[in-house]
Amino acid sequence: MDVTAFSVQIYLSGGATNPFIFLYLLQVTLGAVLLRPATLGALVATTVACFTLLTQFHRPLAVPLDHHQGLASPYILGLVLCFALNAALLVVFITRIQRNLRARDARLADLRQRAAEEEHIVRMGLLASGAAHELGTPLSTLSVILGDWRRLPHFTSDPELLLEVDEMQTQLARCKAIVGGILLSAGEARGDAPVPTTVTTFLGDLVADWRATRSSNVLVYTNLFGEDQAIVSDSAIKQMICNVLDNALEASPGWVSLQAAREDDELLLTVVDHGPGFAPAMLAQLGKPYQSSKNRPGSGLGLFLVVNVARTLGGSVYAANAPEGGAVVTLRLPLSAITLDTHDHPDDDTAARA
Repeated sequence: MDVTAFSVQIYLSGGATNPFIFLYLLQVTLGAVLLRPATLGALVATTVACFTLLTQFHRPLAVPLDHHQGLASPYILGLVLCFALNAALLVVFITRIQRNLRARDARLADLRQRAAEEEHIVRMGLLASGAAHELGTPLSTLSVILGDWRRLPHFTSDPELLLEVDEMQTQLARCKAIVGGILLSAGEARGDAPVPTTVTTFLGDLVADWRATRSSNVLVYTNLFGEDQAIVSDSAIKQMICNVLDNALEASPGWVSLQAAREDDELLLTVVDHGPGFAPAMLAQLGKPYQSSKNRPGSGLGLFLVVNVARTLGGSVYAANAPEGGAVVTLRLPLSAITLDTHDHPDDDTAARA
């Protein structure tokens, strides 16, 4: 249609004697960049046919050629303007096309990176699931043995030993809970059994469980969320937040802060510690596997999993070093991804959908 419309205009204004007929080259050039080979061949054939027909059939152009007058000749001046127009339009179009192609290549590279990371997560999930199954038996055996020890006179008569057995049972219960959580969410980015709750209740229970299982009162929790909102309690979200808190506790055993707030339609969680902070190389590679300063085999997967879980929910993770020292990790989760649907339906239907 472009070629046809242009051909009609040239036919009405001198045909092949019109200096702007060379704008056909602009259409052929753009076609060479944008079109498939077969379609491009059809475009070239069409433009050649139109050019040939316009040499024979056209309305005369009432402008003298006067080639010998140089730029004083309307025809020569038209050729110069046609060349300038061709050059300007080609620069504009080709630049925009190249920018779009670069953006597409960057997008494809990002998608390939995400696919590789998700494949890595699947492999880790299968490994974790298998390990959880294998750990179930020895943990159960240890639980039975500790229960027997607790009833032995040697332990019941010694309060210090009895206290140590109680601590061992607490830590063993935590291990069994971790194994159960792995089995519950194996193979899924989100847990298989979400539970209706609210933001305040979910975060309050999470903080209480974290303090109880870590035997630590160093966590300072501040809730600035405002009006409470119904959400779905998901094990993956809980594990993600606990992972960030665990990293902060390891870097700063004396003090860790968790602040919850609401920004527009997002849940904003900020974890701050007084540790050494992140190395510049780690900040540049945030979310990549095996990026860690712990120098231990297999370390560096915590933030990798946190970033991928947040990204699966449509959120984001931002890490930085505080000016006064320490690290700051900010989790942004869209409330629409975790909000409980509470439309006017019967309670049993709502629970089934949740």
